[in-house]
Amino acid sequence: MVADGSGGTAAAPALRRLLAVDLGLRTGFALFDDGGRLERVGSRNFGTRTRLRGGADGLLREAGSIQALVVEGDRALGDVWAKRAGRRGAQVLRVAPETWRARLLHPREQRSGAGAKQAADALARRVITTCGDARPASLRHDAAEAVLIGLWALLELGWLPALPAELDPRRR
Repeated sequence: MVADGSGGTAAAPALRRLLAVDLGLRTGFALFDDGGRLERVGSRNFGTRTRLRGGADGLLREAGSIQALVVEGDRALGDVWAKRAGRRGAQVLRVAPETWRARLLHPREQRSGAGAKQAADALARRVITTCGDARPASLRHDAAEAVLIGLWALLELGWLPALPAELDPRRR
């Protein structure tokens, strides 16, 4: 509770939450609050589109109340997630890998696909250390990319005013 200035107390404002998803039958996900704190990161292998539909519902339920969902990858799989998140009242953003990479990676880190994946993995580990309570035992590439997709969305939505200095590609 927070003092409301009238001698009483008011409920503290609820944190907004964002779920970032790197789409695929093997799906990476990252859950952030509106202050940029990484609450959870992981990867799930759904195996089939049918299981993915139920799995998307399950992950959204586990994430709790989210105000935004950002997805990157296969359009049809994105539609599955967008439909389910939309029913929960969440804003849905779609991003191409080139878009979030241009904002978060240095141009030299994007010269090849393999180089971009390696740089994304290293940056995601830095984000986890800097912004996270979540400490995964291992970090698959789809989960690492979900972390960065989420970081991009936090900036895009204005939930973070700027990248923390240690994550800024101009300073690496």
